[in-house]
Amino acid sequence: MSIQSLFDLKGKVAIVTGGGNGIGRACCQVLSDAGADIVVADMNPTDAQETVKLITGKGGKAQVIVCNVLDDHDLVNLVNQTVKEMGRLNILVNVAGGGGGGRENPFKVDRAYFERIFDLNVFSIWRLCQLAVPHMAKDGYGSIVNISSMGSINNSPNMSAYDSSKAALNHMTSNLAFDFGPMNVRINNVGPGATRTNALATVLTPELEEQMLKHTPLKRLGVPDDIAGAVLYFASPVSAWVSGQTLFVNGGGDQTLD
Repeated sequence: MSIQSLFDLKGKVAIVTGGGNGIGRACCQVLSDAGADIVVADMNPTDAQETVKLITGKGGKAQVIVCNVLDDHDLVNLVNQTVKEMGRLNILVNVAGGGGGGRENPFKVDRAYFERIFDLNVFSIWRLCQLAVPHMAKDGYGSIVNISSMGSINNSPNMSAYDSSKAALNHMTSNLAFDFGPMNVRINNVGPGATRTNALATVLTPELEEQMLKHTPLKRLGVPDDIAGAVLYFASPVSAWVSGQTLFVNGGGDQTLD
């Protein structure tokens, strides 16, 4: 088998949630470069359309489906419209999520906040898997890639909701691999370290970056393309015998703070 065929996604259709910017946009672009047709799912249609323009400008095929992953009607519509308009569904990349940022003081956040973070980072992904997998199984090729986090294994102050939700995602994924495997559908996680996105920019200072780099052997923070490369690996035939795994992409370290 050639290198090209190991990463060939021609004829495949991929949904990427949170595809309007950052890691999601990078995933859309790299999957399109490998030949997949892309559904950019995002709450912000303007951002999503910009991702589509970047793909179609290079000759790829992509479309926007506006989706709030906290709305079950939107999740059902996302899968149904994808299959109706694209003809199939093979790849699901769950990027949309939220929380963290060192803002989760346990004495200031309430139960509703904690539940919302789990809805974003765990339940919405479980629900999309439930909706998508039958279509993948029918088409004979399925790969789900969830975006986890180094927070799932790090211990940090004021991060209890986000970090525990990502830890739950890791374990959910390893269990769902047993459920989906007999249907020829794989499911894996990519766990980014500190990656230069708009979300990180809201909390990153030169002092914080300096501390993070002390715990990063490769001596730089990540960029979205670093994460998208790992997503491409899991989405492609090259990883045909890989399921239930979490791959941390973190420059060799953990970016924890002193």
